[in-house]
Amino acid sequence: MEDHLTVGRVAELADVSVRTLHHYDEISLVKPSARTATGYRAYSAADVERLREVLGYRRLGFGLREIATLVDDPATDAVAHLRRLRGLLREQRDRTAAMVAAIDKELESRVMGVRTAPEDQLKIFGAQLYESIGSAYPATRRTEPRIAARIWEALGDARTVLNVGAGTGSYEPTDRKVTAVEPSAIMRAQRPAEAAPCVAASAEQLPFPDRSFDAAMAVSTVHHWPDPLAGLREMRRVARRVVVFTYDAGTTGWLERFWLTRDYLPEFAGLLADWPSLADMACAIEGHAEPVLIPWDCADGFFEAHWRRPEAYLDEHVRRAVSVWTRVGPQAEQRAVDSLRDDLSSGRWADRNRDLIALDTAELGLRLLVA
Repeated sequence: MEDHLTVGRVAELADVSVRTLHHYDEISLVKPSARTATGYRAYSAADVERLREVLGYRRLGFGLREIATLVDDPATDAVAHLRRLRGLLREQRDRTAAMVAAIDKELESRVMGVRTAPEDQLKIFGAQLYESIGSAYPATRRTEPRIAARIWEALGDARTVLNVGAGTGSYEPTDRKVTAVEPSAIMRAQRPAEAAPCVAASAEQLPFPDRSFDAAMAVSTVHHWPDPLAGLREMRRVARRVVVFTYDAGTTGWLERFWLTRDYLPEFAGLLADWPSLADMACAIEGHAEPVLIPWDCADGFFEAHWRRPEAYLDEHVRRAVSVWTRVGPQAEQRAVDSLRDDLSSGRWADRNRDLIALDTAELGLRLLVA
């Protein structure tokens, strides 16, 4: 029994009551695998690992029945649970950061004697992350036809297409039968009436049988998934062809490729600290990667889109449609914007980046994974 922990010790370490642990045992959620000589529950390393997963999901607000389904999934190991929990916690952090930013904005208004409208006051709590970034999507996140052409060409002769992490429906081909998957209710609500039917589900658990579709596509969404590799493997499972528009953060010097991350927003590196390598992502779908150059007048306002139009990053509406700015936090955002504004005014930005003016396209790490 030396390698087991008593129920009291586990309760102390996990900051839960012994009664809670007894309840988990009674409903077979976490059953300790041994008893001490005096009859007390004793937890092995495997028991503790399962309890950690249960408590992680519980503290994220999941119900006990939902948690039982999650932790009993034979296809999900401890590492996959950790990745999922990490992703959910990061998403929760993003939502919290968005709420803090909204509250800060209202406090500034109050100091100036401006009272926020009732509707705007309620948005602080009803919105979460995609209310902050999603409301700007219709104006700034449009389909870029040159990138769309690459994606649609890669779909080949596919007639049935699954769009995973579909958002508001950008890049969905109109000449094929499309089914969309999007976990965010706020993003689903912004899909046009004529858009493809949309299922509320996550990439890591697609509710479709094997080989249900000719092709599966995902555009600028993998970085939002709690477990990118699991999601990519799911795409490969449900479709014979896979096309993914994503980002390469593994190449040496990748942070230096883009002047915005190099000179103004080094915090971007932290957002992708655990990002899978391009090779691992390609392996997950059994495919290969192709570079995608970004046109200088890109219509889709993703993070790198304005590489030759730096003034665009001074526009809050442009920034609110990109999750990067919410995730780095308001202090980093304000510092980057102020510094960029100063450099544009003084001419320093133009001096540093004069070679960009002559370019029609730029290689900034965007990749198309094709299998």
